[in-house]
Amino acid sequence: MAMNLRLRDDQQDALKLRAEEEGRSMHAIVLQAIDRYLEQEADRESVRKLGAKYAVRHADLLRRLGE
Repeated sequence: MAMNLRLRDDQQDALKLRAEEEGRSMHAIVLQAIDRYLEQEADRESVRKLGAKYAVRHADLLRRLGE
């Protein structure tokens, strides 16, 4: 899928500089950033689901610990 990405001038300048420093393309850096974001959000969702599951399962213990 093709898409346009509109960056502020300062973002584009920083990305271009980083790409030059790393010897990589701006495109490769943006793809890596997207992959990292998606992985982090998937991890956060897993933690939220597990937290909710164990909060219900151990509600009595958590209540007693809070006293």
